[in-house]
Amino acid sequence: MNRPVRVLSFESRKADEMRSLIERQGGVAFVAPSMREIPLEENPAALDFARRLLDGEVDVVIFMTGVGARALLEAVETQFDRAQFFAALGRTTNVVRGPKPTVELRSWGVPIHHRAADPNTWREVLAELDAHVALAGAAVAVQEYGEPSDELYAALRHRGAQVLAVPVYRWGLPEDTGPLVEAIRKTVAGEFDVVLVTSAQQIANVVEVARQEGVEDAWRGAVSRCVVASIGPTASDALRSAGLPVHVEASPPKMGQLVQAGLSEARDRFGSSCVS
Repeated sequence: MNRPVRVLSFESRKADEMRSLIERQGGVAFVAPSMREIPLEENPAALDFARRLLDGEVDVVIFMTGVGARALLEAVETQFDRAQFFAALGRTTNVVRGPKPTVELRSWGVPIHHRAADPNTWREVLAELDAHVALAGAAVAVQEYGEPSDELYAALRHRGAQVLAVPVYRWGLPEDTGPLVEAIRKTVAGEFDVVLVTSAQQIANVVEVARQEGVEDAWRGAVSRCVVASIGPTASDALRSAGLPVHVEASPPKMGQLVQAGLSEARDRFGSSCVS
């Protein structure tokens, strides 16, 4: 019997939007949030960055995410004047990874000197720096986004830069992992055709919960029998590092393109068993 494509997503922040996108493409959506942003209650690294910035000791600032930029400002404002912070940023070279930190910095009235090209990974950030910024001897601050960008840090140090990591929040498991556990069990039971991945950290969290449930190997095997669709290169790297396939990568790296590409691949792969 023909049936709709059954789609699993681990999206958290935009869970409702993801569900709507899947349903508009004719799929049956199961969205199990896999991550929770945990602000750093006390952020000495952010305050140390602000002190160095105000003292003129920072040459380049890389903003990786919009939500991280906002969290950084909130931390800085606990001890420093907003206007002075913005003025100090105006005296540095500011680099943004993608559109969301671009919007944030523009709302601050802070100049943006360089923006990474699509698909906005650390590799494009590095390429932009290599093309336009002298890194040898430069003090480069990097606003982190949940997990340290170890490859970027290593590449910057290799070029002679001094790296100042600025963590503003980290990713934890959802307070209620029930839906995620259910998603893992359903995956093992073969109840999905497509698995959508919108961030690298999702994979680490889902693997952790699958391990806790004692079904890690069974879950990996079941996922490999689905169409695995990735939002972009960073998520794809995380999937492959976890021993999982990447059948489709969204281009451009947007949720709408991800959903469309994943469902299209499933219909091609599974044929008449799946319908629009």
